Amino acid sequence: MNPRDKQGSRLYPLKDVYMWAALARIRAPGRPERTRSAEWRMESNTSSSLENLATVPLNQIQETISDNCVVIFSKTSCSYCTMAKKLFHDMNVNYKVVELDLLEYGNQFQDALYKMTGERTVPRIFVNGTFIGGATDTYRLHKEGKLLPLVHQCYLKKNRERLEKEDRNVRKEF
Repeated sequence: MNPRDKQGSRLYPLKDVYMWAALARIRAPGRPERTRSAEWRMESNTSSSLENLATVPLNQIQETISDNCVVIFSKTSCSYCTMAKKLFHDMNVNYKVVELDLLEYGNQFQDALYKMTGERTVPRIFVNGTFIGGATDTYRLHKEGKLLPLVHQCYLKKNRERLEKEDRNVRKEF
C-alpha cells in the first residue's frame, strides 16, 4: 500500500517533504547503495527522522533570535515589512532580516513562527530575544519611546557577554 493512501497527502503535505528530504540524505550521490536490511531500518526510523527535521526551522529561528538584537521575519512583497525595516533603518539600528519568500522552506519557517507567536502574518519582529509583534506594534512602541531602550538594552547585554567571554579566554591563557 502506498504511504500516501494511508496518510491522505492533502492532510500531511509537510510529512511528504520531510520524508523526501530524509531519503535524499540517505541516498546522497557518492555514497554506496544501502542493503535491504538498512532500508528496512530506515523505514522503521522514519517517524523519528521526520520529528527531527520538523524542529530544524524552530531551532534556526531560535538561534537567529539569540544571535541578533533585532530580527525581522519578512517577505519581500510585504509593504508592512518594508515599513518595519525602514523604521529600524531610519533609527540607525542594525537588524537581521529573514525573507521567508526567498527561503526554500519558508512555509515551514512561517509555521514555526505561528507556533511561537500565534500569528502567521509578517513581519514577525523580535527585539532582545522577545517577540514584540508586527509593524503596527513596533511603530506603537517607537511612538511611546519604548523601542530604542529595548534595542539599547540588547546591545549592552551583548557587549557584556562579549567582554565576559574575552575575560574567560584571557584567564585560560594564564
